[in-house]
Amino acid sequence: MADDGHPHVLHKPTLFKVFGALIVLTIITVAVAYLPLGPLAMPVAIAVASTKASLVVLFFMALKDDNPVNGLTFTIGTIMVSVFIAFTLFDTAFRGDLGNVSSQTIEEIEKEQEEAQEQQIDPENLRVAPADYPDQQGATSETGSEN
Repeated sequence: MADDGHPHVLHKPTLFKVFGALIVLTIITVAVAYLPLGPLAMPVAIAVASTKASLVVLFFMALKDDNPVNGLTFTIGTIMVSVFIAFTLFDTAFRGDLGNVSSQTIEEIEKEQEEAQEQQIDPENLRVAPADYPDQQGATSETGSEN
């Protein structure tokens, strides 16, 4: 321990093992970025990053062999950060549904809109104003000039 006045020294094999683990975890981080994990991409990336940070703190910063109170402080801090990140991810994941008050899901509404756009609409059904009816407009102008 650090209480006896001697610095804590890690053996080279331990340092190389931790370094190798960090390299492997970095490769996993890059691989996760290219995998189509969907909504799991962020939690997996955070888990890998947390594992790498824990290895650095435990071995390179010597928390493993330090006072247990410091380990408890690190653990509680990590748990609290995880809770805050989880709440943030829940908030951002459901923001789009706040305005959705219908009984249909967003996917169903979008599907109906796409189907409506794909349907061919008869030009006769698009006439809404008198100017849209060329035959009647000509008849009205002729009758207007007769009076």
